[in-house]
Amino acid sequence: MAADADAPEGEMSDTETTKPPPSESESSPPTDSSSTEEQAVPAADAEDDETSTAEADSDGTDADGEDQAEKPAKRRLSMSPVRLATVVVLIAILALGGVVGWLGFRTYQLREDQEQRELFLRVGRQGAVNLTTIDWQNVNHDIQRILDSATGPFYEDFSKRSQPFIDVVKKVQSKSAGTVTEAGLESVSRNEARVLVAVSVKTSNLGAEDQPPRAWRMRIDVQKVDDGAKISNVLFVPS
Repeated sequence: MAADADAPEGEMSDTETTKPPPSESESSPPTDSSSTEEQAVPAADAEDDETSTAEADSDGTDADGEDQAEKPAKRRLSMSPVRLATVVVLIAILALGGVVGWLGFRTYQLREDQEQRELFLRVGRQGAVNLTTIDWQNVNHDIQRILDSATGPFYEDFSKRSQPFIDVVKKVQSKSAGTVTEAGLESVSRNEARVLVAVSVKTSNLGAEDQPPRAWRMRIDVQKVDDGAKISNVLFVPS
């Protein structure tokens, strides 16, 4: 204190007037908040623009990728109708071939059945003629013709009685001729049929020549044998 009092007046004033240098915080001017916000807004806008540009680029890339991916799909779609038409045509050809094959087989089967029916009917008619057409002068040949067209029980039975029958025909000098007036199939199966035959028979012998025709009816069973058919049984039906 004494020292301060002893100091000259001018020096004291200098000491009082001398001040320490301001700190950096005090020397820097106050920051304006509005200017800071203005600077931040353009920066944010710039970031948004960059993001939008990147998104646009990525969208463009995705769109190009999708377009490139759609091109093969469009090609496939454009080829699909051709392939579909080809498949439809192939299916139609196969179906038509199956139908034609089935119709062909059915036609063959029907023709075969018809031919077999005609065979049975023809053998039945001829069997009736053979049984009713016998000439005492050719009796052995006539009986053999009957046996050649017979099979099964009828063959066995007629072969046993053939010789006595020949003897009777020769003795009375019998002569007969049969004519089929009507014939039809009574029943038909795969291997056999029953034929109804109406026959007009004209007969002559030593005691009675030029006799009036007689009407006979026969039920003849015909059986398929190998590629042909033969008579397996004969029944005379009353008129």
